[in-house]
Amino acid sequence: MYQGYSDRAAYLRYTVAEILPEFTMSDGAGQHEVEQERTATASALSAVERALADLRRGAGVVLRDAGPDGSAVLVVAAEVADAAEPVIARTGTAPSCVIPKARAAALLLAPADSRTVAIPCGGADSMQFDFAFVRAIAGAEGDTARLKGRAAVAADELQGTAVELVKLARLLPAAIVTRIPGDARRFAEQEGLLTVEAGWVGDYRNRGEDGAVTLVTHAPVPLEGAEHSEIYAFRPRDGGKEHLAIVIGEPAADDPVLVRIHSECLTGDLLGSLRCDCGEQLRGAIQAIAANGGGMLLYLAQEGRGIGLVNKLRAYRLQDEGFDTIEANERLGFEADERAYRPAATILRALGVARVRLLTNNPAKVEGLTASGIEVVERVPHAFPANGHNDRYLSTKAARAGHLL
Repeated sequence: MYQGYSDRAAYLRYTVAEILPEFTMSDGAGQHEVEQERTATASALSAVERALADLRRGAGVVLRDAGPDGSAVLVVAAEVADAAEPVIARTGTAPSCVIPKARAAALLLAPADSRTVAIPCGGADSMQFDFAFVRAIAGAEGDTARLKGRAAVAADELQGTAVELVKLARLLPAAIVTRIPGDARRFAEQEGLLTVEAGWVGDYRNRGEDGAVTLVTHAPVPLEGAEHSEIYAFRPRDGGKEHLAIVIGEPAADDPVLVRIHSECLTGDLLGSLRCDCGEQLRGAIQAIAANGGGMLLYLAQEGRGIGLVNKLRAYRLQDEGFDTIEANERLGFEADERAYRPAATILRALGVARVRLLTNNPAKVEGLTASGIEVVERVPHAFPANGHNDRYLSTKAARAGHLL
């Protein structure tokens, strides 16, 4: 189980090294080509990471299609576009706000037959736009009444990639997109903007979804109710927030390990929010694993079912207007559940675990681990009663997300 190491501790010391699939090729020209490809891929992914940081601070990014026509657009995240009007004007073309089809439907626009929809956010010949209007389109805030009757057309592939890029920046999936006529690279140089190839965006997304992580450190941390515990921090290769693995007690080396996969929830886990059952699930799992004699709790950085804390709070406001948790996420342009479980599987394998008893009521977690090569030998129920504030939340999980409550 521990790949030739004497015990779990020795194996875990070994895994302080990078947790990545091994890749080997024969020496010679083939190896040289692989190294060149790795370098090129690393440069492309690094460019995307820098572009995401620029988008989060409200700067523009040039997104270029590597196809024959070499078309290019200026991309600005809609919710932080207040200072971008001058650079948008210098493209010489009118901007559109591009959003997912689900968001367009929530705005009562007639969405075209496309995954993403483009809405003009300036006049027919105007490079100016109303920032408050754009934020209303995005779902950040504002009155959406004046959106009624607006034209909504199918976005093309490059515009759709722009929305994906903004979403990867952990912002609302809404982008102001403006065509760049002429030499896009020259425009980017003149404006001091990064250029990203459209194909790199998908590569970056796939890298984040493939579960690759690096174990960066670990330390003993006595927990209330589980004093013999150690926390391992894993950093995703996409530069995102770290995931934690909490090893409690002495997990049996030869038996399936009792495991809880817990998505972080600042409001429930730390502040004791009654809108969800996350805090009870977290503390209850630690107690159950300790009572079992050992096991693991994976604390994944996937707040709000993967949409992030700020967007979760926005979804809460929509829930207060009468929408359920799934409807609220979709009205903001997100999927009902944006979480991925391949990182959990990678972490478990890194810790020498291939077979688990999973503390969960969510069949999607069982399916996600199984699809990623971890054997789930038993689903251990893990439910807590409603508290008067989370009744609808729990009933939605059961009725619409298939949770076994």
